[in-house]
Amino acid sequence: MSKNESLQTWEDSEFPILCETCLGENPYVRMTKERFGKECKVCAKPFTVFRWLPGRGMRYKKTEICQSCAKLKNVCQTCILDLEHGLPVQVRDSALGLEDAAPRDDINRRHYMENQARTDTPLDFSGRANPAGREMLKRMARRGPYYERNKPHLCSFFAKGTCTRGNECPYRHELPKADGELAKQNIIDRYHGTNDPVAKRMLARSSAKVDGLAPPDDKSIASLFLVGLTAETSADDIKGYFYAYGEVKSVNVVPAKGCAFVNFKTRAGAEAAAQAVIGGCVIGGKSIRVAWGRARPKGPRADAPKPTTAGAPPPPPGSTRAMAYPSQDPTAQGAQPK
Repeated sequence: MSKNESLQTWEDSEFPILCETCLGENPYVRMTKERFGKECKVCAKPFTVFRWLPGRGMRYKKTEICQSCAKLKNVCQTCILDLEHGLPVQVRDSALGLEDAAPRDDINRRHYMENQARTDTPLDFSGRANPAGREMLKRMARRGPYYERNKPHLCSFFAKGTCTRGNECPYRHELPKADGELAKQNIIDRYHGTNDPVAKRMLARSSAKVDGLAPPDDKSIASLFLVGLTAETSADDIKGYFYAYGEVKSVNVVPAKGCAFVNFKTRAGAEAAAQAVIGGCVIGGKSIRVAWGRARPKGPRADAPKPTTAGAPPPPPGSTRAMAYPSQDPTAQGAQPK
């Protein structure tokens, strides 16, 4: 391949593809731009590198992969997280049932990316064809930017006890935590969605929530318990969300507690709704936790003592407690009829 042909495959861009978290909260962010300043960590192709400071007290960030690779997976060029949901690629692909078809060797990867660039129907990561997976991603997605990821790195000299810069040190003076597997992350695995420790932890939490919504053995239970409702959430909003899974008999909302009970007409409808909202649901833009209801008690207890008035002390003067008066029948009091 000649030098001119190589230059044609290099990437020259005007602005990076970033998520809101990596871009930062500063509306007047300044970026430095270096054409062909670095090789992409996925495809090893030279690309335009951008570098900027997301905000005060944060660390400088830069793009790590080229735009071609970012578009291929719909991820941020810096954090390699999904642009729509802010989740790792492995979590998104597991929820939507997608497989990583991008080859890892240089020749096949270049041919695959060229074919994807020419195609008119790019890969769909929205989850329209998989409503259950899209609902799962909607529950797991972070609602707003998470600027904690932009904090400065830890100061290695502080960990050794030899940092002499004090408050002028641009790095964090904190001791590193033993995160174990989380400390072994790399961009290649994160991009391809394989062996990502962060994704494994998130999927494990999701599986625990799946086990927590197992149907109870009592077949008479056909209600779900919702927690985390806002004061603006009405019974009609809840009924409009759950009616697609089965006929809803009633919805009982307790505004003071921020909870509600959804009673289905059939057990099958309750099980379908529980399966669809594993891990929670989103009603009115608020994430709601869902659990199975409990069986109602079947009448009063037979062994409960009945209240009696025998031997009860007389009520105090002025009391409004009801009293048992004698019969008004004059013959019952021994009176003689006239």
